[in-house]
Amino acid sequence: MSQIKYTEDHEWIEIHGDGTATIGITDFAQEQLGDLVYVEVPEEGSEITKGEAVSVIESVKAASDLIAPVSGTIIESNQSLEDEPEKVNEDPMGAGWFIKVQIADESELEDLMDEAAYQACIE
Repeated sequence: MSQIKYTEDHEWIEIHGDGTATIGITDFAQEQLGDLVYVEVPEEGSEITKGEAVSVIESVKAASDLIAPVSGTIIESNQSLEDEPEKVNEDPMGAGWFIKVQIADESELEDLMDEAAYQACIE
């Protein structure tokens, strides 16, 4: 069974039971950014470090980064976003995911928020 956690930087992470996770930006984040015009996703096999930028996101309003909510190794990148960045606007927590990672240290998940805490954060 998977669970979803959130960061103060407006990323979501869906934690799967096998030590892997899917990461993207929240609906709130994509609304703030507006229409996305460019997304750069990192290469599979890349190491990511919690708190560091792993992906570039550009919209008609601003440029931003996807910040890693955990450290680990990228096992899959959503390459389709490079040609279709609008997927993030249309379905940020589904087809608009950015990366899938093998989590290096599951204790890092303890710093993340559940949905109720995240909703309180954005209100």
